[in-house]
Amino acid sequence: MAGNRTIIVLSAAATLLMIGVGMIVALLPQRVHAETGSLESVGMVASVFAFAYLLAQLPAGVLADRFGAKPLLVTGYALCAVAGVMFWISGTAGGIYLGRAVQGLGEAPVWALGPAVLSLAYPAAKGRAIGIYNAAIHIGLTMGPVIGLLLDPSGLGRTPFLLFSAFCVAGAIVVAVFLPRMSAGPVLAKTGRQALRGTVGLLVHRPSLVVLAGIVLYGGCYGAFLSVLPITAAALKGFGPRDISMFFVVFYAAISVSQLVAGPLSDRHGRTPFMIGGLVLAVVGLAAFLLSPAVMTYVSLAISSFGLGVFCVASLAKLNDIAPEHLKGTISGGYYFAWALGYVLGPLMVGALDPVSPATGYWILCALMTGQVIALLTIRDIRA
Repeated sequence: MAGNRTIIVLSAAATLLMIGVGMIVALLPQRVHAETGSLESVGMVASVFAFAYLLAQLPAGVLADRFGAKPLLVTGYALCAVAGVMFWISGTAGGIYLGRAVQGLGEAPVWALGPAVLSLAYPAAKGRAIGIYNAAIHIGLTMGPVIGLLLDPSGLGRTPFLLFSAFCVAGAIVVAVFLPRMSAGPVLAKTGRQALRGTVGLLVHRPSLVVLAGIVLYGGCYGAFLSVLPITAAALKGFGPRDISMFFVVFYAAISVSQLVAGPLSDRHGRTPFMIGGLVLAVVGLAAFLLSPAVMTYVSLAISSFGLGVFCVASLAKLNDIAPEHLKGTISGGYYFAWALGYVLGPLMVGALDPVSPATGYWILCALMTGQVIALLTIRDIRA
């Protein structure tokens, strides 16, 4: 049990936080759309979050490498609790955007530093450990919409936002009390100039750049799936509030399962085949979602979401394979920086192209992911 303490504590805290996130994630786009009537405004729900999240990633990773991850993790959970209160009291789209910015700053260390800590704690099984952690995150996100729907079937109440804050506080307590503090010694022995040189060299390394390009696309799909795609499903396939809540359940459940499956398999068989296979499934599922009748919506969504999850765990483990021990936090921050960049741009692109055709932005995402598959197949030094 002692050897599993780190993964148990991190996974338990992340699950608590993400149950709360899952409770509110379906409510925020509906609140903004009801007020503004604009799909582009709905896309801002994802993009404002991602912009703050993006700005926090690299600083959080570098600070964690220098001073340790635990204080930053506790701070992240506390900021998310503040965001929940802001959502509860806000009556405008602007207030929701501000709360999403605070939430983005808070979630940045939770997503990025958890895998960094696990890659250090379990170096021989980092794919399995990261897969379990990411699965715990998405299990919480799967449970959240169901709990939120039971508490508020109308989708118009505000109680879930206070419960979100309570879950965040609980996660902060779990990390503060039970997570072992890991030494930051390997980095403190280096000068700031050496650390900066190592960081730049790592991020411009050719295999790293190829993987990071795919992560930008992954983030674009993830952001679009969480914000504009449910509204598109409502417009094209007649989805109501209950259908949209189940949309999120299917999305998160498929990603959870994929993490548990692909993580340990990529430890044994290499990361690149799973990065390629995950993108192929994501393209096939998204195309089927656009072309299939409403009755097949959840099946196609599950296929695409499963593929995105496979790519996620394989690419994150790949970057941690490349990074030296003293830059684990930095490379995880770089991963989620790239993810957040896509998360900002993807929903904005899809929302901006909606007046042309509701499906145009999604087809562009399919084309870009297909190009990324070709890049991964043709670059030799990433095949390990």
